Amino acid sequence: MPYKKANLSAEELRLLNSPAGLRALLRQKKINLKRILDTLAYEADLEALQVQMILLQQWVVDTGQRLAIIFEGRDAAGKGGTILRFTQHLVPRQMRIVALPKPTEEERGQWYFQRYVSQLPRPGEIVFFDRSWYNRAVVEPAMGFCSEEQYQRFMRQVPEFEHLLAEDGLLMIKFWFHLSKGEQAKRFRDRKKNPLKQWKLSPVDLEAQARWETFTHYRREMFAHTHLDFSPWIVVEADDKEQARLASMRYVLRQFDYPGKDETLLQADGTTVYQFDPKQPLDD
Repeated sequence: MPYKKANLSAEELRLLNSPAGLRALLRQKKINLKRILDTLAYEADLEALQVQMILLQQWVVDTGQRLAIIFEGRDAAGKGGTILRFTQHLVPRQMRIVALPKPTEEERGQWYFQRYVSQLPRPGEIVFFDRSWYNRAVVEPAMGFCSEEQYQRFMRQVPEFEHLLAEDGLLMIKFWFHLSKGEQAKRFRDRKKNPLKQWKLSPVDLEAQARWETFTHYRREMFAHTHLDFSPWIVVEADDKEQARLASMRYVLRQFDYPGKDETLLQADGTTVYQFDPKQPLDD
């Protein structure tokens, strides 16, 4: 349907001249006022946090830091949308988004971590991994894309690999976007109906609901073996996309002391973003 401009009558324009009149107009048009206010508050918070992200990036550049932020989670958990908000106003030359396709025949013959090592940040750069080497911890074994031997070798090597990165001074944050089964199903339905989002729906996505418990098993094993003192997992409750975006940005910004840091914007939300606790396993 072509876009049409709203034609307001003189009476409607008069109503807009006062707060009470605006509320009356919104009720008359069957518009959810609270939803509008929530959206306005979200957009204001997002803009303020994006300004802080620019300051953080400048600190990374000025000090030659190497920062890698890993986004993992089930399909449709909101990883890509969150990365978009993180990076929307950053300087492109000093940051990258890495979302690698399936490995080539040559890459399949290499050490598994090799193609990820080449994507690690240079001094003065932030790299956002939209999925990472942790494909081999959950997606690949759950979908049968790797052998049991390859999986077990990865699980033995990944703590050593990340320990080497930490010793070399790489700054790394590992996010797991935690999504409920019902919300995942809803997002898949929305993708299927929306022609602008249908490209996001892959055969792997369509298997995700059928293999829910299998994915859960491998995620539990991943947390048990790769939640490390020098490289902990940070859980993001992702059923509410907007809160997940804001809370994960606040978490990243809280980790670093950069010039212009505004602590008043970075209050911790322990219910949306928190460090994984082995004594309190995630519910699925």
